[in-house]
Amino acid sequence: MSFISFAFHPQINAGISAAGYSTPTLIQLRTIPPILAGRDVLGLAQTGTGKTAAFVLPILQRLLKGPRGKLRVLILSPTRELAEQTHTAIVGLGRQTGLRSMTIYGGVSAVPQIKSLRAGVEMAVACPGRLLDLMGQQAVNLKGIEVLVLDEADRMFDMGFLPDIRRILAALPTPRQTLLFSATMPPEIRSLANEFLRRPVTVDLGVSRPVETVSHAVYPVEQTRKVELLLDILRMSSSGQVLVFTRTKHRAKKLAEQLIKAGLSATSLQGNLSQNRRQEAMDNFRRGRVKVLVATDIAARGIDVTQISHVINYDMPDTADAYTHRIGRTGRMAKLGTALSLVTQEDLPMIRTIERLLGRSLERRKQAGYDAG
Repeated sequence: MSFISFAFHPQINAGISAAGYSTPTLIQLRTIPPILAGRDVLGLAQTGTGKTAAFVLPILQRLLKGPRGKLRVLILSPTRELAEQTHTAIVGLGRQTGLRSMTIYGGVSAVPQIKSLRAGVEMAVACPGRLLDLMGQQAVNLKGIEVLVLDEADRMFDMGFLPDIRRILAALPTPRQTLLFSATMPPEIRSLANEFLRRPVTVDLGVSRPVETVSHAVYPVEQTRKVELLLDILRMSSSGQVLVFTRTKHRAKKLAEQLIKAGLSATSLQGNLSQNRRQEAMDNFRRGRVKVLVATDIAARGIDVTQISHVINYDMPDTADAYTHRIGRTGRMAKLGTALSLVTQEDLPMIRTIERLLGRSLERRKQAGYDAG
């Protein structure tokens, strides 16, 4: 099946072709028709399955009819990086439509954002905090919102945005079309969906497990020898971008410095960086100027780099869901990926939890001289 079957406007088909899309992913096949029909949709699918295009394309189709220069679509995102990536997708797919999009997030001056709103846009991709600031200043008019998208809803809950989201939802007009996309479905998000979605079409593509295009393996190691082992692994993986996860931002910064000192091309993405430094780190990684990006879970939310070949857990995550989110950064859009974990004795209970989630044992790899027993 091809995108032609959706009967998009020729201007949208031009954007699809320019993006190199040919065959819709499963989440796109299942959600685009009900979105085009104006239904509320609850879409549950793993990271990297094409959720952004699943809502962007039918929204563009809708916006081709109706007024221009009026804010009609609001997309809520958990992070600045994800907001920018969604905006970039809108610009690319809608390049022939003349429809305009903008981003709204903190860490930068609000003045250009207010100017863009006054100039007139049809779509805004916003992080909840800055959007509420602009609402308080009466700098944004949400009375014309026809479509609301809650993107990565579980991540927004993890980051404590649920009260902010409720305040924003209370300010939006009804009726409207509401689309909620998430990789996992904790009870709080289920409650939010039940409260604000009207008779939604639910598309559940098995959210609990990491994508099947990823292979998994663990390396037993003593905590004090993790840096040495990581260097050996990185020197063996000659191609592709590598995303390394640490538990704390201090460790992310220190580990990146150690990798650079060892002669590797690396950078870090963590909460102490300014927005400009964060953007510079992401751009360098996305464009392949650096091979290794060391990040924390919070800082990595919204990373969308299709050429990541390896995700390495330098520190194991605290939950199996967090493991799923980390691993979802590789093996994207049907490409093959590798997930490696550096595991100490203390991590074994989490390994068993992940194995139950996967329904199989993780491959044990032993590097000479590093076995933690």
